[in-house]
Amino acid sequence: MDATPPLDAAGRLSAALSAATPSQRLQAAMSAGTHPQDEYVAVLVERCAIEPDLNVRETLTWALMRHPARITVPLLIDEARSTSNQARSQALHTLSKIRDPAGWAAITPEVLNDADDSVARTAWRVATVLVPEAEEAELATMLIAHLGRGERDVRLSLSRALMELSDSAVLTPLENAAEKGDEPRRVHAHATLIMRESPEVGFDAALFDAELAVLLSSQ
Repeated sequence: MDATPPLDAAGRLSAALSAATPSQRLQAAMSAGTHPQDEYVAVLVERCAIEPDLNVRETLTWALMRHPARITVPLLIDEARSTSNQARSQALHTLSKIRDPAGWAAITPEVLNDADDSVARTAWRVATVLVPEAEEAELATMLIAHLGRGERDVRLSLSRALMELSDSAVLTPLENAAEKGDEPRRVHAHATLIMRESPEVGFDAALFDAELAVLLSSQ
């Protein structure tokens, strides 16, 4: 006779989210969001850290959005301090979707300066969604410190984040960055200023114009 006790609701969800195929895991995440229960939250957050399939991860985020923020947000803030890159990135991403002001507590210097580009890019985007007005200037300073960082996608993410901040918070330090420092930093700052003034201009076109501006100013 099998003496193994039956799984509770959280245990059943955990088992379903460990299924072999992404379609099965996707269905489990959808069910958890369609029929939310408080005990599901920790299981969903835990799975976000290890789920390999992007579509399943997005559905896990959706399922967490269907649960009370008073339960999800504290767990996601803790997860944003995880040693796992995916855990940090996905927790921050989910906080951006929930948009609860309490999620701002996850936006620390550590995540804004994260060595992993995917985590840092997510943190920059989330920060502009959750930042209180009184913290905008400090956030702008921290973001501007990353001008010139990484490849095209990283720089585009930073420019988009800087475009979301108010003129009063970001314009003067961005103009200063465009005039001082190494060439990649100045070009990136110029490109961001161009995009702020003309949002319809694509990033590559803004970079081209910025490179010309920096070149001419050096002659």
